Amino acid sequence: MAAVTRLRRATSTVLAGVLGLALGGCAVTISGTPLAGEGVTVGDADTSILRGTDGGPIDQLAASALLDIRDYWEQTFEPTFDEPWTDLKAYHSVDTTDDSAPPPPCTEKASDVEGNAFYCPSGDIIAFDRSALLPVLVERYGEAGVVVVLAHEVGHAVHNRLGVTNEAQRAEPRLYPTIVLESMADCYAGSFLRWVADGKAAHLRIDTTQLDAALGSLVSFRDPVGTSSQDRGAHGNAFDRVSSFQDGFQQGPRFCSQITGENRPFTLREFTSLDDEARGGNLALEQLVTDITDDLDAFFGKLVQAQGGTWQAPELETDPGCSGDQGPVAFCPAKGAVALDPGDGDLVRLHQIGDYATGTLLASRYGLAALAALDKPAEGEDAGRAALCLAGAYTGDLLTRESGFGLSPGDLDEAVLLLLRFDYTVRDADGEAAGGSGFDRVTLFRGGTLEGVEACELG
Repeated sequence: MAAVTRLRRATSTVLAGVLGLALGGCAVTISGTPLAGEGVTVGDADTSILRGTDGGPIDQLAASALLDIRDYWEQTFEPTFDEPWTDLKAYHSVDTTDDSAPPPPCTEKASDVEGNAFYCPSGDIIAFDRSALLPVLVERYGEAGVVVVLAHEVGHAVHNRLGVTNEAQRAEPRLYPTIVLESMADCYAGSFLRWVADGKAAHLRIDTTQLDAALGSLVSFRDPVGTSSQDRGAHGNAFDRVSSFQDGFQQGPRFCSQITGENRPFTLREFTSLDDEARGGNLALEQLVTDITDDLDAFFGKLVQAQGGTWQAPELETDPGCSGDQGPVAFCPAKGAVALDPGDGDLVRLHQIGDYATGTLLASRYGLAALAALDKPAEGEDAGRAALCLAGAYTGDLLTRESGFGLSPGDLDEAVLLLLRFDYTVRDADGEAAGGSGFDRVTLFRGGTLEGVEACELG
């Protein structure tokens, strides 16, 4: 059978990824304000672009996306790469519940597409399951989930047209491992969504707040926790995939085309101890708080001293009388204390996302404490943004460590899930959240993680 490029590894279907990985986090109920978008506005589209279409709403959505994706590359490809764009040979909508449905190229039967969307380079086609994949994406993430999946698959056609083919991968595996090809496709999808967000698409309308749904769908296709970036079929963890998408959104398709295994750092990693693997990379809440607060104290103490301030480690209390609603963890400037779970048990529920969801929130509150120690305001939108950036800087420091307290393989996924769903990390000491979407919060966190304290604009 011809090789195909799927959004996830062939060892598990896309549908399993959506239902298993995505719902594993979404099932947690926590009070607060998730800031995900409502979806995209979809105009009327001619479904004749699709082979095997039933003309129904799902195919109308897919056709809208694919027509706009085609328009984007027709307008963008040649000005960017000095080569004309050649449209794909076909787009196949497949009803995998119909045993009599004709199979698309690169497959033997319609059920081979079940739960999947893929690009097949030998046939230069895209096929997707309209019965068991796209409806699930719409249910979980709105129309944006379908748009980003199809844009990703066309992204594989883009890098193939630029010479990053299966043959190139075999010839230069160090430059083009699978994780790089997936990063390119995520990046090209981001560049397309920027074009849509800028109001240039004929059928789709989306704004930056609605990008959270697109990122959420992409995150659901992350690799299983503990996969190595050296794995032959590795696609990336949530942080890697969101980073690639945001790079495309912010820097455009030429940047995407220059990604290689030599210049692209990936944070996907395997377990380094049997104990950590047995725990799934998670510590119990009490143990996590004990271990990380000591480490946060050391990190932020050095940071404050390097900035010319004096650091006093915050006391941990349960209810020091903080003003405002900062969420499950609060920094209280009047007492120089960090309050754990001052509400009704939300921290315990938040911890169910994973221990580094708790760790990221704690790090952002220590970020507020660092601002106060530097005689900078701990109130206001700038304070909230700086606190999250500093949580990223702390996370980046953990990534570089070879021993001692550090990150487990799933920790960055947990941070991304927290940032997409809740605004706790950008709340200031009065409980007021800096404006913006989950997309914006991930951007702030990534800046600190990848660039360090310098990205946080402390002055």
